[in-house]
Parts: sequence; structure tokens; C-alpha cells
Amino acid sequence: MAFSSSLFSPMTFTPNPTRTIRKPFTVAAIPPLSTVTDVASTIDGTTAAVIGGGSVAALAAVISLTDPERRRKMQAEEVGGGDKEVVREYFNNNGFQRWKKIYGDTDDVNRVQLDIRIGHAKTVENTLKMLLDEGSLQGVTVCDAGCGTGSLSIPLAKEGAIVYASDISASMVSEAQKKAQEELLKGENGSSPVPVLPKFEVKDLESLDGKYDTVICLDVLIHYPQSKADGMIAHLASLAENRLILSFAPKTLYYSALKRIGELFPGPSKATRAYLHAEADVENALRKVGWKIRKRGTITTQFYFANLIEAVPV
Repeated sequence: MAFSSSLFSPMTFTPNPTRTIRKPFTVAAIPPLSTVTDVASTIDGTTAAVIGGGSVAALAAVISLTDPERRRKMQAEEVGGGDKEVVREYFNNNGFQRWKKIYGDTDDVNRVQLDIRIGHAKTVENTLKMLLDEGSLQGVTVCDAGCGTGSLSIPLAKEGAIVYASDISASMVSEAQKKAQEELLKGENGSSPVPVLPKFEVKDLESLDGKYDTVICLDVLIHYPQSKADGMIAHLASLAENRLILSFAPKTLYYSALKRIGELFPGPSKATRAYLHAEADVENALRKVGWKIRKRGTITTQFYFANLIEAVPV
């Protein structure tokens, strides 16, 4: 998710007393809402809007006059379906071009896109730290559910993991395969390929099957309302034998208000509906299927925020 943020805590994890946790990164604090003046930055139809000197509550009258859901319904009607069809259509077309730039290393990004690139990279970095705290990944089976352009799958393969990666977007999967071949086949010295390339497939989360040591799903639950997220979390947990790692945009009063304000400024392109999730709801969904959270943390930059959790069977 992309919103302008208030004062944030740095990335922290609740440590397991039997292990040594690597030192987390820190992110500088961002000025609170009331101190920022007339900022409006658009990315993929989700706009960060901050009104100088005012409060979120002061915008209630304006918000009540808008109907962002009407735009979402029209979007769904155009592609003949609901949220899933909108997500697939978006990330196969206009959304793919935008997020390919964000996940890549091109200089052709604006300030907001660059900030989100940094935030997502921090999520990937801390996910790898969670995994490597347990030891080597050599031969460990990992399912990267919602792999995008391979920003996590490729580093996992470099560590020796056997990676099964999927995404609802054929365009994303094609780009991930291309990047994996470019980065992994030649190896660091040009002659030492990794043992196993990731296996990429075009699949939505509901279609995933099999059993894996670890299942990872980063920044995907934002496309699922809580009513469906519970079942999806249960499904992902059923695929994992030892560990499930999830990241999601946290649902708080502040973030919810900013999200609602952002819907007032949809920008020139259409984007997917965004759902926030309370950590308590995610934890409850895990508890129902016999899992518990072992580590948890928060990643925040100016326009990116996510909770990152590692869950294990009780």
C-alpha cells in the first residue's frame, strides 16, 4: 500500500529466546499528518493525500459525498467478474508495466514509486533474515505465493532453496522467469549455475497445492477482504509443514482514514481495490487452524507500510 505516513516505529521482531536475532533495520520518522502541507502523490490509482494544517476528521464531509465503490463496480463489470478478475486484468496490463518498474532497478520512477521500491525491498530483506536465522536454506522447499517479478524467489534460489513460485499474472510470471534465467544461470563468476531454478507457474492463491517446508505470501492479502482472507490464510497454512510468512497492510484507524482519503483521488489509471487487515484478525485466523505467530515486525517508509509475521504450528 502507498500512503503518506505519520510517526512510525522501526522494524522490530519478537525474538525466540533460543535463537539470536539479527539486528533489524531502522527507518527515519516521517512528520505527522498535521505538519505536512498540501501533498498529493499518485501511484497506480492509489493517492497519498495530506491536507496541511487539518485533521483527517475534517475531511469527513467531503468523503461522504464521494462513491469510490461505484468506480470499483464499473471496473469489475468491464472485465466480467469480481476482485480476482480485476487483479488479473490489472497486473497483466497497465499494472504490470508500472510494478515492473517499481520492482526493478530502472531510474524511470517517481519519488513515490522509488519509496515503495525501498519498502518492498526491506520486506524481502527481512523475510530472508527470518529464514536464514534458522540456518541454511540449501534443499529447503519454499512456495512463493504471489511471486510478482521474482524479487524474493531469485534470492531464495541463490541460497539453495528449491522454490515453487506462482502469480495470478502471466505477465509477472514471464518477467520473473526471464530475470531468474539472467541472474541465476550464469552465476556470480559466469560459470557456476545454481543447482535448481525456481519453478514458476501462473496460478491464483486458491489453486495452489502440494506440501512445502515454508510458504511465503508477501503483499498479496491486500487483494482479499477479511472474509476471504481467513480462508486464504488457512489454505496457505495447509500447504506449509513448518513455517508460514505473511506480509499485509495493517488496519488501523489512521491507515483506514488515509486509505479512504486516497480513494477521493483515483488518478488517471484504474487500480485494484485495497484491503487492510488488523493483525489481531490475522492472528485469529492462524489460531483457528492450529498455528501461532512466532515473530512479528513492521516495515514503514513514507509511502509503504506492512506488517510482517512468521507463523509456526502450535
